[in-house]
Amino acid sequence: MSLPRLEEVFKLSGIPTYTFVRPLEYEKLLIALRTAGRGVVVEGPSGIGKTTAVTKALAELNVDAKATKLSARKKDDRDLIRELPEMRDAGVVIIDDFHRLEPAIQSSIADFMKTLADEEREDTKVVVVGINKVANSLISFAADLNTRIDIIRFEANPDERVMQLVDLGQSALNIALKVAPEIVTAAAGSFFIAQMLCREACIAAHITEAQELRKDVNISVETITYRVMAELSRAFLPIAMTFAAGPRLRREGRAPYLHILKWLAEANEWSIALDRELAKHPEQRGSVGQVVEKGYLLDFLGKNESFADVLHYQASTSILTVEDPQFVFFLRHLGWNKFASQVGYLSIDFRSRYDFALSFAGPDRGFARELFGLLSDDELSVFFDENEQSRILAENIEDYLGPIYASEATYVVCFLGPEYPKRIWTVFESKQFKDRFGEGAVIPIWFTTAPPGVFDESSRVGGITLDPTSDTHVQLRAMAELLCRKILERAVGQGRA
Repeated sequence: MSLPRLEEVFKLSGIPTYTFVRPLEYEKLLIALRTAGRGVVVEGPSGIGKTTAVTKALAELNVDAKATKLSARKKDDRDLIRELPEMRDAGVVIIDDFHRLEPAIQSSIADFMKTLADEEREDTKVVVVGINKVANSLISFAADLNTRIDIIRFEANPDERVMQLVDLGQSALNIALKVAPEIVTAAAGSFFIAQMLCREACIAAHITEAQELRKDVNISVETITYRVMAELSRAFLPIAMTFAAGPRLRREGRAPYLHILKWLAEANEWSIALDRELAKHPEQRGSVGQVVEKGYLLDFLGKNESFADVLHYQASTSILTVEDPQFVFFLRHLGWNKFASQVGYLSIDFRSRYDFALSFAGPDRGFARELFGLLSDDELSVFFDENEQSRILAENIEDYLGPIYASEATYVVCFLGPEYPKRIWTVFESKQFKDRFGEGAVIPIWFTTAPPGVFDESSRVGGITLDPTSDTHVQLRAMAELLCRKILERAVGQGRA
């Protein structure tokens, strides 16, 4: 009998031959699979062992030969999934990557699973496999389905189970990995990542098959990580750079797509809820919030095919998920300062919460709203009161607004129209930023229709003139371009762009 080969022990695709470890949810999965009629939903991050566990459990129940495995990634399989509700005696049908199906098919499968459960059918059983919250998608189509299906949620595997996998591999190859504990930590609960790191350690040590005499492997975890990252960079660096740059790289902008990618890298799991991330990072609400709320992120992901294999975005829940566990490892081990520079930035550290804060009287709100839209489209963070109403509610308004105009915005742009000195809030706002004229932080917009001296302090600095009787759209677009250049010049001067 030939000795086990490395690729057979630490496998990167297919069902493990030597290193299968039962996840914590395995017994619950077994019971769910052998219960007649009830549908089963297996959800969790990529690389966690969902599909492997289902396959092994079906084999243990001696029904694997009768199971049909379909993937939403394959066109022919999608056609079969579409026809499934019309089939009889279909046996066990596994639908992998369910979240990739179009909503109409998901809805049809949800209704079918409900029917199977109500009729306690033994001839057909549907097993849905997908990313986190895939059960929520099913239930959204049929609310009463919740009591008719078993939901098995796979979480990150505990370190002791990942260590079991590593130990099984070491035993099969007759080796001792000195950095096994570090490999387990780096795997962060992913069986797949553990397999990948162990495999790379063996390659670095020139081990291609089981050893006749036990051999110690002394490759450091740093060496393993370096080798893995060199390999992964070829596949993932272009994708990451394309995503981080966004639809159009704006060096003067707040790099919203770059921040989203970094949040994914910093997450404990392989998915993030962008609404929650925005609550944790209020300084990016103006930029990231815009690309999420206006649908730019969804549109960007849909137009670039290279993202489909590594990222999935559910707009209804604002959850962004990494599909490929290798991409997770790649993001978590990126040198972010260097990466930001490669994309077009020298740093992603922004010192102020906003690039601009707009100050204006009520009659000039339309001009402020248009400028806000133009600057936001250029991925700048802009304070405009209409966009912050939900956050201002129940707050002391003076306490909320005061710091924004006093220090939290890099520049204050004030629309000095005829009504500006007459309104209570503009008087309050101007008191907050009056001392900032000396810092070069206030940019006045003088209205040709306002009398001279409407804001005497502004005459000492350079500003912009707006003629409300002429084409204001053209003027505001020109202002936006000028303000963008101002931010870019400042960033370059600070070595930030």
